[in-house]
Amino acid sequence: MNMNDAVFIILGFITLLGAVGVVSFTNIVHAALSLVMSFLGVAGLYFQLQAEFLGLVQIMVYAGAISVLIIFAIMLVMDRDPDQTNVSHKVNRWWGGLIALLFAAFIGFAIRESHFTGQAASTGADRLGQIAELVLGNYVIAFEVAAILLLVAVVGAIILAKGAKEQ
Repeated sequence: MNMNDAVFIILGFITLLGAVGVVSFTNIVHAALSLVMSFLGVAGLYFQLQAEFLGLVQIMVYAGAISVLIIFAIMLVMDRDPDQTNVSHKVNRWWGGLIALLFAAFIGFAIRESHFTGQAASTGADRLGQIAELVLGNYVIAFEVAAILLLVAVVGAIILAKGAKEQ
């Protein structure tokens, strides 16, 4: 068992632990934060597989934008005060901070071990250019349909939440 195997096992454990947290936490804010942990674990797996573009997209789009969108949607439709739903203690804050620090250090180590240079592979293939040509060329209609579908889903969820609150 080499270092790559150990990194894979730990990242897989982090990803699965986050996924279990999503479905087991009763507090919806904790479940959303657990989802972020799962997204970051998947990003670490992408970096280990030397798919740097997918890893960065995973962090920016899912762990960043989608998670913030989910948390804002939760806060918009929540009918109770957030302080009443997310009671925390100072001891839990210290443990949470320590775990977050260790997790960030481990993700940084995984990125460093993936030999990420930000450049194309040594074979001379421009991977980012090829992805851009496919997404904005052959698959532009599917790309735009997915964007419209996500927009309609978010607007529909907000309308349903606001309508249910008024009744």
